[in-house]
Amino acid sequence: MTDESIMQRALELAANGLGLVEPNPMVGCVIVRDGKIIGEGFHQKFGGPHAEVNAIEACRAAGESADGATMYVTLEPCCHHGKTPPCTSAVIDAKISRVVIGTEDPFKEVSGGGIAILNDAGIEVVAGCLETEARDLVAPFTTLVEKKRPWIIAKWAMTLDGKIATASGDSQWISCEESRAIVHQIRGRMDAIIVGRGTAEADDPLLTARPTGPRLAARIVVDRQASLSLNSQLVKTAQEAPVIVACSAAADTARQTALQSAGCEVFAMTGEDGEEQLRSLFQELGRRQMMNVLVEGGGTLLGGLVDARLVDEVHAFVAPKLVGGAASPGPVAGQGIDKIASALELSSLSVGSVGTDIYIRGRL
Repeated sequence: MTDESIMQRALELAANGLGLVEPNPMVGCVIVRDGKIIGEGFHQKFGGPHAEVNAIEACRAAGESADGATMYVTLEPCCHHGKTPPCTSAVIDAKISRVVIGTEDPFKEVSGGGIAILNDAGIEVVAGCLETEARDLVAPFTTLVEKKRPWIIAKWAMTLDGKIATASGDSQWISCEESRAIVHQIRGRMDAIIVGRGTAEADDPLLTARPTGPRLAARIVVDRQASLSLNSQLVKTAQEAPVIVACSAAADTARQTALQSAGCEVFAMTGEDGEEQLRSLFQELGRRQMMNVLVEGGGTLLGGLVDARLVDEVHAFVAPKLVGGAASPGPVAGQGIDKIASALELSSLSVGSVGTDIYIRGRL
């Protein structure tokens, strides 16, 4: 076994925490002695033991001692006392002799500090094993820590000719049933699901995960005039899952009051233009420790986010259908770019088939 192959196993373990550990990062850990894995663990839930502690406990449960073993952990062990004691203390107490780390922790109270403590304790530390993969794993956490806003995922379903609806506004259903099931899985691990006012009016969506997932997302409508209908499904179900109407400070007070009386929260965005207002919304969501948000359209909202370079990840479902029509909308409006050479390109690209659709995922 190589360091890389064992770290790959730690990364796979870490992914089991998706949707369960936020706003903490996903972390996986593997302990090896004499070429044999003697303990594994991952961070299982927010507020619970971290991956290192779970792996050490797995050793003990198996009757193994971690004394002199090598620990592989996707993220630098924490060295501060938060909801749990510092993992560096657990590693030292277990008499681990070598620690291989995927990437340093971006959290300023830890960054480099955990490595320094382990080194001072006489433990050999090797950092940067599969670092790109480890950083990708914690990218939403890093975004929350460094940019003070959530990781923003854009999702849309479109026809082969790039339409999200007909000219009359009809859009159900463009994607196949299997694609829609994936969207519900994504929704179930989000902290918030966001749509624009036009989408809320045209589709009257619930924006819930069916079946439910590990998280209950707040449902947010960017509605500068606070004009969301009191008869919409969102407002009618505001007692079952949070609904936030993000409006302009100049929105009609009576409309804001009516939405609040119906059980919605009204958040007044600040800023002189649309971009500043969107940034103020995401800064507020970051302040609330929301780490992953899904933006489901429409084109005006997604276009504004792309223009502002606020989209971190894209999930697009392309159906083998043609709609046509110059007036039929596409998924991303906004100002756009002037030259193809300036187009935004996806990295970490994944392209596959789901039912009758093509599923494209990537990061910006």
